[in-house]
Amino acid sequence: MIVNESLKHSNEKTPTQALKSGEVTPTHSGNIKNVAPHIVDINMDKDSIQLVQPGEFEPELHYYPRVLNATIHPLISSFFNLGNERIIARYVHLNPQVNEGKLREVLNYSPKHFKWAGSDLFNVTTASGRKQMVIIETNSCPSGQKSMPLLLDNEDSGGYASVLESAFQELINSTDDKIEGELAVIYDKNLMEASGYASTMADITGENVWLVPYFKDSKNVHIKWVPDNVLHICDDSGIWHRIRACFRYVTQKPWNRIPMNSKTKILNPIVSCLAGGRNKMMASKSYEFYNADMIGTGLSIKTPETINNIIKSEIPLWVESMGNHAVLKVPYSNAGQGVYTITNKTELDDFMKTEHHYDKFIVQSLVGNASWSSTTRTGTYYHVGTIPNRKNHTYVSDIRMMVTGSSKGFSPICLYARKARKPLVQNLDDSKGPIPTSWEMLGTNLSVKNPDGSWSTESSRLVLMDRKDFNSLGLGIDDLIDCYIQTVLSTIAIDMMCIKLINDDGSFNFDLFSALNPDKVLLEEIKK
Repeated sequence: MIVNESLKHSNEKTPTQALKSGEVTPTHSGNIKNVAPHIVDINMDKDSIQLVQPGEFEPELHYYPRVLNATIHPLISSFFNLGNERIIARYVHLNPQVNEGKLREVLNYSPKHFKWAGSDLFNVTTASGRKQMVIIETNSCPSGQKSMPLLLDNEDSGGYASVLESAFQELINSTDDKIEGELAVIYDKNLMEASGYASTMADITGENVWLVPYFKDSKNVHIKWVPDNVLHICDDSGIWHRIRACFRYVTQKPWNRIPMNSKTKILNPIVSCLAGGRNKMMASKSYEFYNADMIGTGLSIKTPETINNIIKSEIPLWVESMGNHAVLKVPYSNAGQGVYTITNKTELDDFMKTEHHYDKFIVQSLVGNASWSSTTRTGTYYHVGTIPNRKNHTYVSDIRMMVTGSSKGFSPICLYARKARKPLVQNLDDSKGPIPTSWEMLGTNLSVKNPDGSWSTESSRLVLMDRKDFNSLGLGIDDLIDCYIQTVLSTIAIDMMCIKLINDDGSFNFDLFSALNPDKVLLEEIKK
């Protein structure tokens, strides 16, 4: 291995030199030993830098144990084998108001920036029984592979390979601003899937792949973006490696440590997070702009009613306007963090007493049960929920649809569902026993942030797309098609916002972004 000369002879301090000078201290991202000036010895615990070689993919390391023994449900298999043309034919048949040519254009769209996405959707209905899928959020680093049973038993890497063979392969084969270097997967969460992508990438490319931790609250002395924002990572021997392309599973405020205009190709680039993939405020704006463009086509992104850029003191007024039932969101959080369901004065008071890092919030209509959902201009939606169990309990559930986009258009990659901890009650003032909190009945995210900042998963609430679990969701193939089309529409909307936010010279349009998202705290984070 050869030390990168641009780093070895640069004026920038190596991690060891920085440590000796007192500029950094050891963190959980690595323990630095005193060695030669241009060499860094980084010995990490469970989150160490790893060199992944071809032929190392082990299903047991990259799927939940339940998934390894699951058999895909026939209806799910049928959906994944439809193909876009049959999906178009079916959707237009059921929705004759939809412009068939426009729908084909949508599914054949090739994203410029946002090539890999996952949307969370609720299956809702109205008082008159009109069912539809609504987008809750779209994620630029979506999980899901570890939760998806294999479509084909002999293809162990499943959806991991589908993402990398489409979006990532096109990215690294592109001749635009191509540089020399190696490949990497960088992550701050979900090591099970991050390592799965690294192993699959090694198999597909025939190259060694670096698996690199990149935590928000660490000094990250094993990573540098030099020169001209090219990613370099330092191995256990202290040797720096130039990275030409990387797969990103960095989810926590990625804009505070990954440059906007990286020369290293990244799937997905940071602009996709700011444009809506990790910014609910901008996602809402993206949907509004795209829906305006789609007027007359019969297609639109369906979401709960959303009010943006709300300061904290205004929140009680907006909650009251929605019938005192609402969802409050910190726009830049993920994994279920920063989401507050409000169904009574106590929950609202608790929110108002809480200190928050950011200045602006989102107020969104709450989808609850028939007797306690938000009242909005577009009517009242409530959860269809799961099929009643043997105790006649119905649970709120959502569905995650992951897609990729390439020059061949979009394709679905994987599916899973999640259910809430407690069943829905018919009436919130039901006096039979203690009433669970609204979040226990409505919150579906499986990620749990521990007091030490680490993450765990409540996998017991995971609903697999297998013969055992899937039937409990009460979904048909037309519901899955609706999920897919809504996910593609939301992904395109965010990609189009990405295009608006990138200037002709490749720089970030900070003025436009600050006008659309005037949150001073966030803007300061991006400037840094």
